[in-house]
Amino acid sequence: MVLSDRTIKEEIAAGRIVIEPLHKRDIQPASVDLHLDRALLVFRNSSEPFIDVRKDLTGLTERLEIDPEKPFILHPGEFVLGSTMEHIELATDIVARLEGKSSLGRIGLVIHSTAGYIDPGWKGQLTLELTNVARLPITLYFGMRIGQISFQRMTTEVDRPYGSAELGSRYQGQTDPTTSRLHLDFDERRAGRDS
Repeated sequence: MVLSDRTIKEEIAAGRIVIEPLHKRDIQPASVDLHLDRALLVFRNSSEPFIDVRKDLTGLTERLEIDPEKPFILHPGEFVLGSTMEHIELATDIVARLEGKSSLGRIGLVIHSTAGYIDPGWKGQLTLELTNVARLPITLYFGMRIGQISFQRMTTEVDRPYGSAELGSRYQGQTDPTTSRLHLDFDERRAGRDS
């Protein structure tokens, strides 16, 4: 069941949903608007002929910051990682979905490729997978409304919330855009074979 604005406010007051900073105007009928933070990870031209998912990808990106007075220009077909200004925390019986704003979708801005689901127990800023599918460049401004988060209550609390040691949660507590940590799957498999 999707939480209404009234229930979202109740859960925030109870500390079961944390959104910081939060302005009352950002609470919509069934979601909360989120804003674009300053930091971006831009994929730079590399001598690598392809992205090898078995390798640490941090060397493929360059960190930039959006100037408070000037926009970052996202060109057609370009893909960058950003993050929300807001720090989000979820109780162990609440899941959330990140979605784009319809006004941005109508100009060709996609804010996530696949990472729209936020697990119970999550704590941190959300990484955005920003893509321009339009034919013209799109301006991105620090602090602009970039997406919205909606919440659902689960049937019970989870046994192992996101961030539990046994899950090996890779992005818990992130405070900036974070590159893929998929290579850790392969590192763990190799370590398992070597033991």
